[in-house]
Amino acid sequence: MSYKNKLFPLVRRLVRLDFTPAASYSSSSAMEDYQKLLKTKVCIIGSGPAAHTAAIYAARAELKPILFEGWMANGIAPGGQLTTTSEVENFPGFPDGINGIELMDRCRAQSHPCAVCDGAAPIFRNKPLAVIGGGDSAMEEATFLTKYGSMVYIIHRRDSFRASKIMQQRALDNPKIKVLWNSVVEEAYADETNGRVLGGLKVRNVVTGEVSNLKASGLFFAIGHEPATKFLGGQLELDSDGYVVTKPGTTQTSVRGVFAAGDVQDKKYRQAVTAAGTGCMAALDAEHYLQEIGSQEGKGD
Repeated sequence: MSYKNKLFPLVRRLVRLDFTPAASYSSSSAMEDYQKLLKTKVCIIGSGPAAHTAAIYAARAELKPILFEGWMANGIAPGGQLTTTSEVENFPGFPDGINGIELMDRCRAQSHPCAVCDGAAPIFRNKPLAVIGGGDSAMEEATFLTKYGSMVYIIHRRDSFRASKIMQQRALDNPKIKVLWNSVVEEAYADETNGRVLGGLKVRNVVTGEVSNLKASGLFFAIGHEPATKFLGGQLELDSDGYVVTKPGTTQTSVRGVFAAGDVQDKKYRQAVTAAGTGCMAALDAEHYLQEIGSQEGKGD
């Protein structure tokens, strides 16, 4: 049986259930046209924190995701395992704890409007934007912003990029990206009609010294990320970019009993929510480690 033939029966089962879609469909129309739903770029199946977080991120990337929540999974109502928990006391942002069902209601309330919204902030849509930098981060940021802005300017202080060749070419081939070589931002000034938003930049050419005005409604710094690991002084294994090396699937470092979480070991995602997740992993790894050495030493604490 082909992959597509396997997927059709799955979607047929799903569309009989309730779901929270990015593009709203009734269950009956979905039943009649399930093959059309397969054309979506992103289909998310789930109703817990992972599913709603995926929906939020996918929607912000304008992937127009469809989220199938279903009705009952393993005997649990939409919302996942958290709906079976009375009080959640270890989720960041809620110092007094929060009811599991309420937490999932909030996740749903955030993912649904995000999924049907217009993507990036309205103040950036169809407006000129500027990115400072010359590495892969700048190329990626500029390319992404072309989805929203009318034009994206890359401002770089040198006459060549340090980004990888493929990332450079992708940006340079984009008709909505213009590079200002040998340039630095001297000043940012407010919009004349709305003093609360950016109106433009004063850009200085470092070769000629000439200062020019550049209309821009958004300014993004993409000068790379340097992990804060210098204090370690070589006591832990680091990769070539200075990130702490951890054992795949864990937060264990090269030194037994030392665990790393957050941006010091994550060179790919670098998101607040993923940092929080690895923080949880590190705590659990540390707990298991202490239990292990405690049992070895015949101690409980």
